[in-house]
Amino acid sequence: MIRINLAPEAKRRGAGFALPALPAFNLGWLFLIVYLVAAGGIGVWWWMLSSEESVLTEEIDKKTRELTQLKATLGQGAQVKEQTEDLRKRLAVLQELTKGQARTIVLVDTFASMVPKDLWITGIEDRNLVLKVSGSAFSTTAVADFMQNLRNSGKFKEVDIVVSRRDLARPSPLVTFEVTCRFEG
Repeated sequence: MIRINLAPEAKRRGAGFALPALPAFNLGWLFLIVYLVAAGGIGVWWWMLSSEESVLTEEIDKKTRELTQLKATLGQGAQVKEQTEDLRKRLAVLQELTKGQARTIVLVDTFASMVPKDLWITGIEDRNLVLKVSGSAFSTTAVADFMQNLRNSGKFKEVDIVVSRRDLARPSPLVTFEVTCRFEG
């Protein structure tokens, strides 16, 4: 037996609950919106990174210029140190020279007044406060007067004659001599 239902379908379900019809949603639009938001976010992020890169590049350039200037300044500082050290060495040499210079000036000044008229000094050596004086004279008396003048001055001590020779081979015989003494000027 075959049964055929000729009743309308709504009635067949009965008096149950019915959902309102939802509009049809297109997933293509959803993906387009997500894609545009993602592309916009990536674009903003790229723009922020690009601007940060340009700021950092400018800062690096500025620091590089500053470093170059500081290197030049340090180079000048090293050069100044070298010049300062050189000047200190020169000053030490000058002080050493001038320290002994006052003694030499006093020695020569005192010595000049001790030399008789007929006597010539040909050399003076100063070794460890001992003077070695060599010279020539017309007579041994002039050499003796010279030695006596040195003793009487009070500035020369331990006056001794080392050598006294008369050269008879010359037409005018000269006496060559060497005298040692200690200067206490």
